[in-house]
Amino acid sequence: MKNFALITCCLALFTACSDTGSADLEAPIASLNRPNVVFILVDDLGYSDIGAYNPTSFYDTPNVDSLAAQGTQFTQGYAANPVCSPSRYAILTGRHPSRINATDWFHINGWPHRSEKFNPAPLIQKLPLWEQTLAETFNEAGYATSFLGKWHLGEKPTHWPEEHGFDINIGGIANGHPANGYFSPYKNARLPDGEDGEYLTERLTSEAISIIDQNAKKNQPFFLYLSFYTVHTPLQAPADVVSRYETKRDTTDTSDSFAAEEQIWPRDEPRQVRVKQNHPTYAAMVSKMDSQVGRILKKLKDENLDDNTIVVFTSDNGGLSTAEGSPTSNLPLRGGKGWLYEGGIRVPFIVKIPGAKANGTQVDQPVVSTDFYPTLLQAAGIKLNPKQHQDGVSLAPLLSGQPDIEHEQRPIYFHYPHYSNQGGFPGAAVRLGDWKLLERFEDGKVQLFNLAQDVGEQQDLAKQQPKKVKELRAMLHAWYKEVDAQFIQDKDNLQPWSNQL
Repeated sequence: MKNFALITCCLALFTACSDTGSADLEAPIASLNRPNVVFILVDDLGYSDIGAYNPTSFYDTPNVDSLAAQGTQFTQGYAANPVCSPSRYAILTGRHPSRINATDWFHINGWPHRSEKFNPAPLIQKLPLWEQTLAETFNEAGYATSFLGKWHLGEKPTHWPEEHGFDINIGGIANGHPANGYFSPYKNARLPDGEDGEYLTERLTSEAISIIDQNAKKNQPFFLYLSFYTVHTPLQAPADVVSRYETKRDTTDTSDSFAAEEQIWPRDEPRQVRVKQNHPTYAAMVSKMDSQVGRILKKLKDENLDDNTIVVFTSDNGGLSTAEGSPTSNLPLRGGKGWLYEGGIRVPFIVKIPGAKANGTQVDQPVVSTDFYPTLLQAAGIKLNPKQHQDGVSLAPLLSGQPDIEHEQRPIYFHYPHYSNQGGFPGAAVRLGDWKLLERFEDGKVQLFNLAQDVGEQQDLAKQQPKKVKELRAMLHAWYKEVDAQFIQDKDNLQPWSNQL
């Protein structure tokens, strides 16, 4: 691939930014001419589901692995929340979902009935129209914008993609999963049915390729947001691919797939967790997703767009390992979707910017999904909007192969004041350097882990490190006040947990 030269003064600019203010940060990361952006978001894809992150993965992902090898692979990339809607809000706004109480998945058909000790925190159910989304910013800069796939950020059409800066909306409605499954007919108000048996993941990719083709012919820069419904339940995939993985499963180790979950913070009953990747249908869904990523990358190359197109690949939360069939395993990470442990929030995080010096390398510094907004603006040479993407940090220094001294020790916060479908507890967490503190809202108990030494979060160091607990807890509590975080409430008198602070 032809590389574009980095701006010669890049290092000097980033070194001086703390003295000269934010203006210097608006210099592009590489010498690109109004680069296109293809943002690929996979639903519920686990960190360990991708070969580039887990060489022993049961799933074949050669195309995503190739993208990781060509771009910058962030090994400690985080979703902003352990479930979908909040993370999607964070990507599109550059803001933490706790700022507007968008802290759980949007319950389109009403609140699920749960018998829990406390009531959950208040929850907003839509992406507010006053937010300046990433799509709106690119649109105002002259880009053609398109959304394809899962939206799940508002029940009514007045809050769907076309009302948030996207010129085209294909498949983006209220639902958080395919209303009628992955095979046509889809019964989707923004996606006409295909032939019976057409597979949704392939259809969305074909639509994306058509949009790329149309923009290429017009020499029109574009921002394309491909938000696959896969690999969310229901678990469905073409029979031939499922059969291939059934054979692969039957010819590999047949040890137990599940274990009583002793990692998870104790509840009344032990929770079963998948400890081995061997689910043929889930594997087929991952494989089909990967092949469709390959189709997108091939189209960019065929149209001679790959040298001027930024490609992002990520997930909205960790893999589903503790409920709903537990189709995947996140080991060595602990927990999964719906949990504040690493398995619920650490995700694949790949950024390929042509000409970026860090391409072909792995970056170990923690980053989070709110960082996409300022990073993509800077890469495209679009003026930054710090008041909007206030919780995001541009990854330009890291993508330029330079140490990011200013943000090397920045705290990253997670806040989930709900009981998850997957068994997760209401709580919050803060990551600072190698340390991670979790606080459980039911009783105020904390856990402390050193992720550099214990990525599986097995050794709770809270008692051994009281000073570190005090430091991180103080930071977390100050952040609660900064974002006006909301908490669980006592069912009897509706007193919020925050009264204990």
